[in-house]
Amino acid sequence: MFGGIDPGLLIASLMVASVPIILAAIGELVVERAGVLNLGVEGMMIMGAVCGFIMAVQTGSAVLGFVGGALGGAALSLIFALLTQFLLANQVASGLALTLFGLGLSSLLGQGFVGIRPPATAALPFGALAEIPFLGRVLFGHDWVVYLSIASVAATWWVLRSTRLGLILRAVGENHDAAHALGYKVRRIRVLAILFGGAMAGMGGAYVSLVRVPQWTDGITAGAGWIALAIVVFAAWRPWRALIGAYLFGGISVLQLNLQAAGARIPVEYLSMSPYLITILVLVIMSSGKGKAALNAPASLGQTFHASR
Repeated sequence: MFGGIDPGLLIASLMVASVPIILAAIGELVVERAGVLNLGVEGMMIMGAVCGFIMAVQTGSAVLGFVGGALGGAALSLIFALLTQFLLANQVASGLALTLFGLGLSSLLGQGFVGIRPPATAALPFGALAEIPFLGRVLFGHDWVVYLSIASVAATWWVLRSTRLGLILRAVGENHDAAHALGYKVRRIRVLAILFGGAMAGMGGAYVSLVRVPQWTDGITAGAGWIALAIVVFAAWRPWRALIGAYLFGGISVLQLNLQAAGARIPVEYLSMSPYLITILVLVIMSSGKGKAALNAPASLGQTFHASR
């Protein structure tokens, strides 16, 4: 114990707190590596939160709840794909509209589910491993989604780095006209990437409503989607850096709660706003053009593709 804070509990808590951000950030990273800028992550997350919650309550299965969350996020991302890839709408405006639409629709869908508890998502049974001092709590006391989030980072890194699919995706994000000239279906690839990003964000939102805050309230994601967007830039579009960034932000969120519980003489408002303040600082630094991350941005990011050009 350090100042009333248990290090093992702190690390275990930050791993749980980081799961929604990891899932959303990895999904958005794939979308942006394909050359699409989707600012609707917050809207997709909260749609995943409400759809996952409703599915879990109606079926009594937390696993089906996460499936419902992924489907809800993917369905909303399909609207974004239609607007930007087929109607050639502005990606920034469409993403912001998607967030506003998701916030409103989720509030409407969730009205009849306030005050209901969802089915529990139990920790995986690691047996004696979970009893190991410190390491048992940190590494072997989590539910399956925590391990899935880490596995998704490893899988995304491997696909982008070592497979033909990853090479094609990166080619589309770097120069969509050259990729089209080589015969690749740029629009199809980008639509599939957008759907993947929506499903991952939806799962992240479902984790919030089913595990982190096992209930439904309006605005339950509380800006996690915007933090995920910042982490993609912070990570220079690299999966393992995104994992580190998510743990950093998750750690700050958990630490401020532990400091409050330990009676730290820091105003609660300052502690509560700290993750978002750091998000703003990261975005300002990385958008200055001087950081290495700015140089690693996909060259076609945010640019509209039209096959007839």
